[in-house]
Amino acid sequence: MSKSTYLKVDHLTKRIRKQVLIDDISLQLDRGKIYGFTGKNGSGKTMLFKAICGLIKPSSGFIEINGKKLGEKISFPESVGAIIEYPGFLPNYTGFKNLKMIADIKGKITKDQIKNTIESVGLNPDDKRKFKNYSLGMKQRLGIAQAIMEDPELIILDEPTNALDKDGISLVKDLLIDLKEKNKLILLASHESESLKFLSDEIFTVEKGKIINHIILKS
Repeated sequence: MSKSTYLKVDHLTKRIRKQVLIDDISLQLDRGKIYGFTGKNGSGKTMLFKAICGLIKPSSGFIEINGKKLGEKISFPESVGAIIEYPGFLPNYTGFKNLKMIADIKGKITKDQIKNTIESVGLNPDDKRKFKNYSLGMKQRLGIAQAIMEDPELIILDEPTNALDKDGISLVKDLLIDLKEKNKLILLASHESESLKFLSDEIFTVEKGKIINHIILKS
């Protein structure tokens, strides 16, 4: 593993009964880069992201993050922010209150930092509307805010531009470029092929749990 390699996936396989969901995937990914993942629904992208987050245990192979194996030295990545599938929050609380409760678990960030993050995704931190009354685009923006608010080293975003309008997509692009420049490792799955090509340093195509294609766009 090279000095810059932050995330190593080594012959990762996940089976549930007779179905193979992740099929012998190996990756070595560096900080300061955006890695795009593309493939049809059910191709295995989300399952791979869940495995990297420590949410599912591999049947074989292993994942190593910053030199520590998941399931051995650590149960979950020590510095990760993720939005996988649909953002889930408590429906009867405001966006700020939801993020504040999550932030209180680790106690790493202040109220002002939470508010600044909410503003960075184009929302108003003082909005008194409950989450259940948010539009789909607002819910997505809040999910992105939750993923990045604690300044994680590893950021995993599964379809982050879902339900976003053109302005929202542009804002997310700017955010991701800024995070990349701050030496974050970003994994990004998207059906927005143009956005994925614009943002990614490398793109992996996933099909039936396998990496079937790998393109390097920026060296």
